[in-house]
Amino acid sequence: MPTFFGFRHHPHAAMVRARTAEPGAARAARLDRWCLDLLSRFLEGVPVELRLWNGATAVVSRPTVASVFIHDRRTLFGLAARPEMSFGEAYRDGRLEVEGDLVALLAAVDRKIDWRRQRPATWLNRLRLGGDRSTAQRNVHHHYDLGNEFYKLWLDEQLLYTCAYFPAPDASLDDAQRAKMDYVCRKAAIRPGDVVFEAGCGWGALALHAARHYGARVCAWNLSSEQVAYARERARAEGLADRVDFVLDDYRHIEGRCDVFLSIGMLEHVGPRHYHELGEVMDRCLDEHHGRGVLHFIGRNKAAPFSAWIRRRVFPGAYAPTLREALEGALEPFAFAVLDVENLRLHYAKTLAHWLERYEASMDTIGQMFDDRFVRTWRLYLAGSQASFATGCLELFQVTFARGACNEVPWTRAHLYA
Repeated sequence: MPTFFGFRHHPHAAMVRARTAEPGAARAARLDRWCLDLLSRFLEGVPVELRLWNGATAVVSRPTVASVFIHDRRTLFGLAARPEMSFGEAYRDGRLEVEGDLVALLAAVDRKIDWRRQRPATWLNRLRLGGDRSTAQRNVHHHYDLGNEFYKLWLDEQLLYTCAYFPAPDASLDDAQRAKMDYVCRKAAIRPGDVVFEAGCGWGALALHAARHYGARVCAWNLSSEQVAYARERARAEGLADRVDFVLDDYRHIEGRCDVFLSIGMLEHVGPRHYHELGEVMDRCLDEHHGRGVLHFIGRNKAAPFSAWIRRRVFPGAYAPTLREALEGALEPFAFAVLDVENLRLHYAKTLAHWLERYEASMDTIGQMFDDRFVRTWRLYLAGSQASFATGCLELFQVTFARGACNEVPWTRAHLYA
């Protein structure tokens, strides 16, 4: 996520607050310079120039990839005292501008931060993540019910809002998203006649793909009314309504029996204290003898909180788990066998590069649909996400699992690359 947020709280914050109380223009100027120097020390080695409204500048490292223009003293003090939230809020409001390569700047800050020293999420904060059905409904509405026309501007033709799979680095986004759907279906060994349950189905592309190309009967659940309405209409238009059912409901209410369970890009919204509930659903539904599935989710290599700014402005309730957290919560209590773990981090960085390019090409249209603050919020979110996957601050895990007694699994991985 946007990487200036890695600086959660600086030890000199109290000094900043104390010095703001000193009267006089001269003292204010000295304080401005002190804060600028403090930020320069924060960013030592990062190729950026810092510029203030009063003409003061500081080049942290050359050659620079970007210049950050800070419009006012309030923003400067915020960056010095509470940078995690202040950078995002100031960029969103237009009180801070980045001239140059935003992704390269955020990636450089990511590399500067030693994530091993970041404080892990406290248990209290982890309890606040995810939520019951009503909380999940509000979170989904905040992010996914912004209007299908908005997402059509920058996603692929089938509206997949999860990491693509690039068989070759120069593959188009549309081809890579189709390849991702095939990759997931092959990992889950979906066969004609299989019953497939999908938790959190987006606009329905994967469910329709599994039915059309793999002969599955699919039931998919989602809390976004706009997405479900779109998916149902697409199923009717493509003659698949008799083989794919889209249900507007929470994953916890999934009932029935299935051969395959898919969760693609939903675990980030479930919250650690609810992983066991997801595991209970899978255990209740999956066939006892040959049940299998795929969990595809954004994760981390070490437990850490999600960006507070991203949770406030873009993804309320979000949390990226470590593999240990996900497996201990959702799979191990029910004796599911982990068959394969793959990290597609660089594929997500490339996916985000495509999304950001398309988004930036549509910013005038998006500004007419919403407002300038919305435009800047989502630009920072996409750019920061690309930087975080490119630098290894975030990971993209695909975990293939099955019932412990399931022997109907491929002998080798050759089928994945056919």
